[in-house]
Amino acid sequence: MSSFLTSAIKQFEYYKLLGDKTFKQLSEKDILYKPSDSDNSIAVIANHLIGNMLSRWTDFLTADGEKEWRNRDQEFEDVIKTKQELLDGWEKGWSCVFNAIKPLKDTQVEDLIVIRNQQHTITEAINRQLCHYAYHIGQLVFLAKVIKKEDWTSLSIPKGKSKDYNKEKFSQESKRAHFTDEFIDTNNDNNNSRNE
Repeated sequence: MSSFLTSAIKQFEYYKLLGDKTFKQLSEKDILYKPSDSDNSIAVIANHLIGNMLSRWTDFLTADGEKEWRNRDQEFEDVIKTKQELLDGWEKGWSCVFNAIKPLKDTQVEDLIVIRNQQHTITEAINRQLCHYAYHIGQLVFLAKVIKKEDWTSLSIPKGKSKDYNKEKFSQESKRAHFTDEFIDTNNDNNNSRNE
C-alpha cells in the first residue's frame, strides 16, 4: 500500500482515537452541554460527523457521497440523548470509514468518485474527509476541555512538558515511522490489557 493510503488510514485512526479519549472523560450531562443556545453540543457535533461518515463512505466507489437518505439539517438537532447512543453511532460511522478505505489499492487513488455531483479523485475525497473530521474533532476536544477545566487529561504533550518530550524523542535512534504510531500502539496496548 502506498505511503498516502497508509498515512491516511493512520490519520483517520488517530482522529478517531482523539474522539474516543475525549468521550471517556465526559459524562452524559457533559456531552449535551451547550455554551449558548446557538452553539452545538458535543453530541450534536458527533452526530453530524456520524451522518457525514455514513453518507460519504457507504458505497464509496459506486454512489454519490451525498446520499438521498441523509438528512444533514437534522444532524444539527438534539437527536442524541445519551452517551451510549453517541458511542454506538461513533463506532458505526468509523466502521463505515474503515470498511471503505482499508481495501483500497494504490492503483485506485486517481479513480473518480462523486460527492454532490462533483467528481473527485479518491485522493481528493480522502483528503476532503480527513480535513473535515480533524476540524470537527478539534471542536469536540476544545469544548470538552472547556467543560472539564482542571479535570481535563491532555490528549497531547501537556503544557510545560515539550522539552521533556523532545529530549526523550531525540534520545532514540532515528527511524522511519508515522507520528501516530505511538498513540495508536499505546491505545491498542491499553485495549488489550483491559480485555485480558
